[in-house]
Amino acid sequence: MSVLEEMRIRSLGVIDDAVVELSPGFTAVTGETGAGKTMVVTSLGLLLGGRADAALVRVGAKAAVVEGRITVRPGEPAALRAEEAGAEIEDGALLVSRTVSAEGRSRAHLGGRSVPVGLLAELADDLVAVHGQTDQQGLLRPSRQRQALDRYAGDAVSVPHAKYVSAHRRLKAVSAELDEITTRARERAQEADLLRFGLEEIAAVEPLAGEDVELAAEAERLGHAEALASAAALAHAALAGNPEDPEGVDANTLVAGAQRAVDAVRAHDPALAALAERIGEIGILLGDVAGELAGYADNLDADPLRLAAVEERRAALTQLTRKYGSDIDAVLAWAQEGAARLTELDGDDDRIGELTAERDILRGELSLLAQALTDARTEAAARFADAVTAELASLAMPHARVSIDIRQTEDPANGIEVNGRPVQYGSSGADEVELLLAPHPGAHPRPIGKGASGGELSRVMLAVEVVFAGSDPVPTYLFDEVDAGVGGKAAVEVGRRLAKLAKSAQVVVVTHLPQVAAFADRQLLVEKTNDGSVTRSGVTVLEGEDRVRELSRMLAGQEDSETARAHAEELLATARADA
Repeated sequence: MSVLEEMRIRSLGVIDDAVVELSPGFTAVTGETGAGKTMVVTSLGLLLGGRADAALVRVGAKAAVVEGRITVRPGEPAALRAEEAGAEIEDGALLVSRTVSAEGRSRAHLGGRSVPVGLLAELADDLVAVHGQTDQQGLLRPSRQRQALDRYAGDAVSVPHAKYVSAHRRLKAVSAELDEITTRARERAQEADLLRFGLEEIAAVEPLAGEDVELAAEAERLGHAEALASAAALAHAALAGNPEDPEGVDANTLVAGAQRAVDAVRAHDPALAALAERIGEIGILLGDVAGELAGYADNLDADPLRLAAVEERRAALTQLTRKYGSDIDAVLAWAQEGAARLTELDGDDDRIGELTAERDILRGELSLLAQALTDARTEAAARFADAVTAELASLAMPHARVSIDIRQTEDPANGIEVNGRPVQYGSSGADEVELLLAPHPGAHPRPIGKGASGGELSRVMLAVEVVFAGSDPVPTYLFDEVDAGVGGKAAVEVGRRLAKLAKSAQVVVVTHLPQVAAFADRQLLVEKTNDGSVTRSGVTVLEGEDRVRELSRMLAGQEDSETARAHAEELLATARADA
């Protein structure tokens, strides 16, 4: 299985440089209040794609860095996802790092490759389950309890749930469109009238694509016909000569003279022969242009009636461009879109019928899928409650019983049918799920938020997680003070159960209870030191006498108390006997 072997931490909070070595089994992190949490929970949270905060960077440092080494097996989901991202896995180990700058910028690396932070969060789902006191509070919410039950039920719920979500999403879209059509009938009718008027106005003019541009050019030409004709005649005379002025010199005559001059001697030099060819081409070009100028002048229309007709047509087109687009092409595009929209609006009655029929079909599908969800949850709830109850018996709550209440709220007006009656429904079905606890015989089952003390709630959550470990395991579990509110014999049982869980998974526990720490395979001590100006933290692996001293301190606040030491040694002996 995957194992988090170590974390290296630099400039995180009050930490200068620390190495947290974790064992494959059960590691307990102890120390001053808050220090262990900062060391382990915050660091691991960053490695798993958690939110970066510039406040985490040690004062005076440029950046905080957390690096982790995780062993992974080939073919595991985490290994496959990492390889897809281009990460390198060396000797079965995956290196993960996260850097947070003093300005708050964050960078992530996986297997030597820069990756999005979101990828670390994806891997976290397959690698580590993190649970703390905030998770206990989350478990009090019915929505989280329903999610826990669904997770336990597995495919029996997830398969119909996926179909239900898809149908529910489509039903919302259909209902929204239906409401919009029916509640905005007046606005839609007014919109249709405006579109119809505009389309009729455009149809009456019958504009053609690009017509406004062509007419503008024609109006310009007709308005300056005399000047254009005069200029063409002068240019033609300059090129081809004026019959009324036989003594005049024209371009064609001059070019012809140049042609004759070079033709007489072109045989003596290839360079001059080439120039002669070009002069000949100029003569041909001048002749062509002169001919076209003569034709242009003859064909130029100076008809004032045509000019008036063009200006009238342009005025009609301008009326359209003022209302419907910057030019005629835009007007025609508006007309095309408007016609499509008008067809949609005119078909409201047909569309209402179609949507109503689809809505009714979807509601029927939702009823069947919601019933399937209810049945699957009901079946899983009994197994889940029995499993959690059994776990509570091993956590010093032998007489407690957990049950799960699955109920629906009737809604005759807008509900869907489940169990033969109309009930409210949402994006996850029609069920309201609530975890109930009867802590002792004769007690009436009550919601765990009302019927459980802080210590009992901690044990219920641990029991739930242990049940999950058997049905949907992850390689590593991190419990942040999951034993809050627990003491005495119950604390010993919590430690014993965590040790049992560590036989099939890696377990890391941040704890202040010696009864829990004694069951760990390895105990890490997080200590703060202060030289009067700077506070620092460090990590020490406790073994032998050092571990006894720390357990004594946790028990009595006195490392050298003989009574506390005897109790600490007894706890360790009990833990070893259980192992």
